[in-house]
Amino acid sequence: MFENNQPSVAVLLPCFNEEVTIGKVVRDFKAALPGAAVYVYDNNSTDRTAEIAAAEGAIVRKEPRQGKGNVIRAMFEDIDADVYVMADGDDTYPADAAPAMVAKVLEGYDMVIGDRLSSTYFQENKRPFHNFGNRLVRGSINGLFGAHVTDIMTGYRAFNFTFVKTYPVLSRGFEVETEMTIHSLNNNLRLYEMPIQYRDRPEGSVSKLDTVGDGIKVMSTIFRMIREYKPLPFFGGLGLIIGIVGIVLCGTVTFEFAKTGVVTHFPTLIGAVMLVIAGLLLIIAGIILDVMAKNDRKTFVLDTNKIAYNKRH
Repeated sequence: MFENNQPSVAVLLPCFNEEVTIGKVVRDFKAALPGAAVYVYDNNSTDRTAEIAAAEGAIVRKEPRQGKGNVIRAMFEDIDADVYVMADGDDTYPADAAPAMVAKVLEGYDMVIGDRLSSTYFQENKRPFHNFGNRLVRGSINGLFGAHVTDIMTGYRAFNFTFVKTYPVLSRGFEVETEMTIHSLNNNLRLYEMPIQYRDRPEGSVSKLDTVGDGIKVMSTIFRMIREYKPLPFFGGLGLIIGIVGIVLCGTVTFEFAKTGVVTHFPTLIGAVMLVIAGLLLIIAGIILDVMAKNDRKTFVLDTNKIAYNKRH
């Protein structure tokens, strides 16, 4: 496959009960990328999603593990291509943007992000809490990593072969896009954001998102990945706060002793010393984990180099 001069392109469409829109989505991507293979992964749909997709010429496969993250994991494991385009089966992303996204990957970018938020998302999306959630997640991640990514949670992306084969999909549900962005920023991958014209679901198509439930999962994913990828700011900052509280309490006891010559608040003194020790231990743990995280990033770079070398040879 990789020896051909013409790069191979795979369109990945994770689907769960999308019979209203999947036929149009498959047709649109086939028209936009005539040489691409369109894969529809049916995630336990109870309607005619798989049947309609197959009738339109898509390659249909089943994924029994429920959740978008599980579907993406299966797609990345199963499919080999030079360029991958991932979208949803709900007809909210324009297929005509795909050729430009593919071209950017072929230029050398690891991941191209279909940026909804710079165009029509806030006008088209009728769910205000989703808009608030997008802003909250964007601000949190950009602040932590010193980045300027506009759309953290978009489901419209393009990838190269090396990204797909080295990205560890850990999330099971819709939080996978957030995890994907954090993984890319942490490993200093080449990202390109391309504004796209987002449109809301057509009438009769029902969203599978749970605003509160999936929002909690996204925030817990951010919390977990900050702990893993940025352990020194996480544990060091927490340890510093606890240590300062302990030092302040020690200071009050010391001040009292300087005035009276007697320590009357032994429980406060003991608690303060324990807080200082706990703060120091957290800071030390943050330093150790930070060294381990840097070693993980080194290992990731070596792994990507090996895969890129094997792909070329």
